[in-house]
Amino acid sequence: MFRRLQSLVSDYFRVSYHEGRGILALLAFVLIALLTTVLYKRLMPTRPVDTSVTDQKKLDSLLTLMQDEEATQPRYGRSEDHDRTDAERFSPHTRRAAERFLFNPNTVSVADWERLGVPQWMAERIDKYRSKGGQFRQKTDLLKIYNFPPTLYAELEPYITLPQNNASAANGGTRQYENRPASFSYASGNRYPDRPRTERAVLQPFDINTVDSAQLVALNGIGPASASRILKFRNALGGFVSSAQFADIYGLDSMGRVELTRLGQVRSAPRRISINTASATDLDKHPFLSRRQAEVIVRYREQHGAYTSAESLKPIRILDAPTIEKIAPYLEF
Repeated sequence: MFRRLQSLVSDYFRVSYHEGRGILALLAFVLIALLTTVLYKRLMPTRPVDTSVTDQKKLDSLLTLMQDEEATQPRYGRSEDHDRTDAERFSPHTRRAAERFLFNPNTVSVADWERLGVPQWMAERIDKYRSKGGQFRQKTDLLKIYNFPPTLYAELEPYITLPQNNASAANGGTRQYENRPASFSYASGNRYPDRPRTERAVLQPFDINTVDSAQLVALNGIGPASASRILKFRNALGGFVSSAQFADIYGLDSMGRVELTRLGQVRSAPRRISINTASATDLDKHPFLSRRQAEVIVRYREQHGAYTSAESLKPIRILDAPTIEKIAPYLEF
């Protein structure tokens, strides 16, 4: 009887003989625990709680004291707003109706930030950043503010204006002398020749599946460490299939993700794994599959034959729909 039951469990869960024995032992333990709880409640009568008048008075006094203390505590904002996540605070359903007008992030007031749809707590965070000497020299600097969402930045970016003289004003401006040109030469009295202005190279879109680290570090918000993580994740995947996968790159901040999404394009196909010939070790190397999932995929193939499409993976219980959707572009049937 026990062997028959163990065989049924092993076939149902698609596990080995020893693993089936472990599952049966676990089920037996759970059943015993449930029966013990039921028997204890039936055999042990519950005693009514005897609350004397003295104890009741003590409880009432303690409750009154707690209520008085709570009433004297200062409240800093609504607790339900405090408990909400940043994504919920910036949700279009929770944000007030926003206005759109040209603004300079270095001079706009907290009230005007709120008119633009920025919550008060974020506007105060920006104001505090400026009061400590922080400045916005280019539009993407706004993403340096902690937790400033890229979606809100995308809405405000067309309205950000940064005058060209901001950089010189921040350094105190160029010293000017009366009746003396700024380019006057003290040695000869001649004017220095005008220096040619060097224009910053305009970055062009690139194929994310062939780009190297030198091109990546040229983007705002991406340094050598971030570039190394991007390439490491790309090589582990076998190549990107969508810009949405950039959100899975460890350690990539919002500014780097916005720049990578803006310029990184998927132009070449990813490297595929032949699912009908690959071993469990080969499948386990992919970030979207665990060792256990890789073993089950190979075992199911050995029992039921070759896979013909991603639909063939659906009967495997250990693979849910999101996992199949993510791994399908990397499989060759």
